[in-house]
Amino acid sequence: MPELPEVETTRRGIAPHLEGAAVSGIVVRQPRLRWPVPENLSPLLNGQRLNSVGRRGKYLLLNFAPGSLLLHLGMSGSLRVLPNGTPPQRHDHFDLEFDNNSLLRLRDPRRFGAVLWQPTGECHELLARLGLEPLREGSMATICIRSANHAASPSSS
Repeated sequence: MPELPEVETTRRGIAPHLEGAAVSGIVVRQPRLRWPVPENLSPLLNGQRLNSVGRRGKYLLLNFAPGSLLLHLGMSGSLRVLPNGTPPQRHDHFDLEFDNNSLLRLRDPRRFGAVLWQPTGECHELLARLGLEPLREGSMATICIRSANHAASPSSS
């Protein structure tokens, strides 16, 4: 399973290639990963510019105006930035195509990874359960920590 430093390295590696580019297409070859890939991603993301690539724990957050695409690599997943039109190989389950002639491809042989959606201003339940961010403080970390603390009741301690 990729550990936090590998996820941060992945974030730093893909960000300069994709930030500022607009989504031109989405290809879902395998909708059944750890959790089902949301069916409504195309209308949400087509034409949207990628504002930033963030990280919360081992989740990568592709931040767009309407929300964030959450990506988790699971046990054996990887992300690659490739030229648009690169033929998929076995275990290539998800492509996010951009207008700068590049695509972000998720390859996950074991299918324990995830592609999820989080609307702007909300905190996905998986992020809300995470503790403090060890490497940096960010607005998304603050939102999720606040949500997790608010959800906890004295009786659940």
